[in-house]
Amino acid sequence: MKNNTVQNVVHGFKVFRSDWTCSPNGNTKQYTCPGKFEEEGELVVCFHGMHFCQTAADCFNYYSFDSNNKVAEVIAYGEVQTENDKSCTDKLEIVREIPWDEVLRIVNIGKNCTGRCNTGDWNTGNCNTGDGNTGNCNTGNCNTGNCNTGDWNTGDRNTGNGNTGNGNTGNGNTGNGNTGNGNTGNGNTGDGNTGNGNTGNGNTGNRNTGDRNTGNRNTGDWNTGDWNKSSFNTGCFNTKEQKIRLFNKPSSMTYREWIDSDARYLLNQIPKNVVEWVHKEDMTDTEKAAHPTYETTGGYIKVLDESECGQLWWNALTDYQKNIIKGIPNFDADIFFQCTGIRTN
Repeated sequence: MKNNTVQNVVHGFKVFRSDWTCSPNGNTKQYTCPGKFEEEGELVVCFHGMHFCQTAADCFNYYSFDSNNKVAEVIAYGEVQTENDKSCTDKLEIVREIPWDEVLRIVNIGKNCTGRCNTGDWNTGNCNTGDGNTGNCNTGNCNTGNCNTGDWNTGDRNTGNGNTGNGNTGNGNTGNGNTGNGNTGNGNTGDGNTGNGNTGNGNTGNRNTGDRNTGNRNTGDWNTGDWNKSSFNTGCFNTKEQKIRLFNKPSSMTYREWIDSDARYLLNQIPKNVVEWVHKEDMTDTEKAAHPTYETTGGYIKVLDESECGQLWWNALTDYQKNIIKGIPNFDADIFFQCTGIRTN
């Protein structure tokens, strides 16, 4: 603790209420600006004497950083006692009021800050070394949260970027304590998890080391059940991949085999949002009412629905490609139509 007394001229700063009063220890004192003031008695910092700080920013360790408060440049020309960041004197001169925009420049090393003790620029929060922060104690930039070393965080204590949660070292997390990226859950080291405690990626369940699980504690991938070591399971405690049902019947195919099949590859090529030109002589009365410009354009552009797109796609397939689809285990034309809107015969 630094505690010394000098007899010298010391320049400093003092903050007052809007009416130029201050109340150390509940004892309200009235001041004027400019003005000279003296007090008798033994100086004791925080107990007796007229207090001030030799650095402007230190004043706001004791007063709120509020533009309604008055800030003045002062000179202590009597006995001065200093303890840490606070001083007191028995003879004080209030030299001038410091306008608030000048206060902001004095208390910040950075530029265009409305907060205090910022070394970065454009901060409305306090003690930021980064730029554009509305929160406090950020070394990163554009944070609305506090104590972030990353950028664009609305949460607190993030070392990553773009987090709305807290304590993330990854990026883009809305959850807390994630080292991975894009998690809405908590405590994930993987990416894109909505569950918690996952080391894998894309899990909606919890504590999975595999990927894309909706269940919990899976080391495999794509499981909706729990505690599976294999992948694509809907049950629990499985070490082998299950066979899937096709067309409402058991099959000999696993889901992994279906993913790698030629039939699935072809079906994924069904186009979306196909359009065709309908000539006015082919338009129905309903279409003419919905598209009155047909009289000048000679027709209209029709966006086909999904089933129409699928049927056009099917009709354009070669017989070889159609047979690949029909070769899906348990293929049933009626069920295929119910699911896709495509007639195969």
